[in-house]
Amino acid sequence: MGKEDVDKIGRVLEIYTKLLNGAVINKEEEAQRYGVNPRSIQRDMKDIRSFMEAKENEIGVRNSVTYDREKNGYRLEQIYNLKLTNSEVLAICKILLDSRAFTQKEMHEMLSKLIECCVPKSNQVVVKDLIKNEEFHYIEPQHKTEFIDIMWEIGQAIRQSKYIEIEYQRTKDKALVRRKLKPAAIMFSEYYFYMAAFIEDEETKKDFDVVNDVFPTIYRLDRIKNLKVCEERFRIPYMDRFEEGEFRKRIQFMYGGKLRRIKFKYSGYSVEAVLDRLPTAKILDEEDGVYTISAEVFGDGIDMWLRSQGENVKVITI
Repeated sequence: MGKEDVDKIGRVLEIYTKLLNGAVINKEEEAQRYGVNPRSIQRDMKDIRSFMEAKENEIGVRNSVTYDREKNGYRLEQIYNLKLTNSEVLAICKILLDSRAFTQKEMHEMLSKLIECCVPKSNQVVVKDLIKNEEFHYIEPQHKTEFIDIMWEIGQAIRQSKYIEIEYQRTKDKALVRRKLKPAAIMFSEYYFYMAAFIEDEETKKDFDVVNDVFPTIYRLDRIKNLKVCEERFRIPYMDRFEEGEFRKRIQFMYGGKLRRIKFKYSGYSVEAVLDRLPTAKILDEEDGVYTISAEVFGDGIDMWLRSQGENVKVITI
């Protein structure tokens, strides 16, 4: 390696260090400092850019050398993070494991891909060690059904406002029924993924409590045995669109039904847990540790929750 090459390596490293420390690099000033042509500094900046692009996937951060006209020089700009932090990946892995929503095979594959794609190689062993015991003892759901592809197809149908036809295994008698639906949303709750959809067939509606209701019926994705996405499209005006976020605040255990307004007294240890369980809940009054609470909810799932609280809850109106 000649003296010229050694000088260039030293020069590039010094300029790179300056950029990392927030300095603005003026091409002419640097050329004068190092006794080179300004075109040499231009080539140095190109080499630094190439180095940063090559390191992008490894370090998880995309850095860019941009020209700042106001400051008449080059500066380093961090555009965005490409990778989750170690702690973020660990948190997501723990949430996935606790969901118990997927088969053993699906869960293992998702965890592996998540760690491989989002955590720098030097830290992957650490994250894997922190979840390996829970992953080893993971218990898959009893239905043992892989439904991720069906979920994606439903998601595309929702996005494109296409009707779907399904064969669905009912919970109460295990019978297979056919439905033509307007899919509205995909949601997750208590170990299962669900689809909220509006029934299209008028005859079928007669068997439901939600006849002429503006709220959807609920279907567990693992119970969908066959799915067909139709070419036929439906149209829902923007003002009448289904807002799953608002719906999700008000539904318990994914039991559909009409909107209800309830009021009850709570005397348990953690009113915060009640407010987290019922996002629409409001504390109306508190006296000697007994809270009067009101909430808006959908369906009959709330009855299950109220009963589960035992003597801690006394219903006023329901």
